Amino acid sequence: MLNKLESLLAKTELQLTLEQKQQLIAYVDMLNKWNKAYNLTSVRDPEQMLVRHIMDSIVVNPFLHGTRFIDVGTGPGLPGIPLAIVRPDSHFTLLDSLGKRVCFLRQVQHELGLNNIEPVQSRVEEFIPEPPFDGVISRAFASLQDMLSWCSHLPKPLEGRFYALKGVLPAEELSQLPTGVVLDTVIPLQVAELDEQRHLVILKSN
Repeated sequence: MLNKLESLLAKTELQLTLEQKQQLIAYVDMLNKWNKAYNLTSVRDPEQMLVRHIMDSIVVNPFLHGTRFIDVGTGPGLPGIPLAIVRPDSHFTLLDSLGKRVCFLRQVQHELGLNNIEPVQSRVEEFIPEPPFDGVISRAFASLQDMLSWCSHLPKPLEGRFYALKGVLPAEELSQLPTGVVLDTVIPLQVAELDEQRHLVILKSN
């Protein structure tokens, strides 16, 4: 698994320590083990998890600005846990409404010694941020409209950003942004060994 991860990382500009690589692999091991009972992800093969979960998450790392982030609808910790491993100086609140997922996240936090994550069980619209976040991140969570509707109270006014990890560019969703929110930028992403479209949509308040 370490060789596989290193071959994937070699196709990026990310520079990780051996400890970070080992943490990523330990996370995949836990995801694979817990998946059998908890059904956390439809991806069953650990090597595919490296591509579809680890690389697909950390590819957005260079484009995040700030140090306090919330991963809404994090599920089993994606993209929050891989990003927390590669950004040890940032803090990630991992929000999910399902208890079994949050239970898994707490176990990951304990076993991997991740001091920069905070798993929280809550519906996103009921969660009160103190203070607001630099960035609100979502991956396969909802439409842009739903994300903005449910998460509008989470980022810092003006300088806070919404980061939506998308597959095919959601042109129709982008054409229907609500008043007060504008498109900052769209970044096409390349994920090693993944022959599918990926885009990072960054939105901001105006």
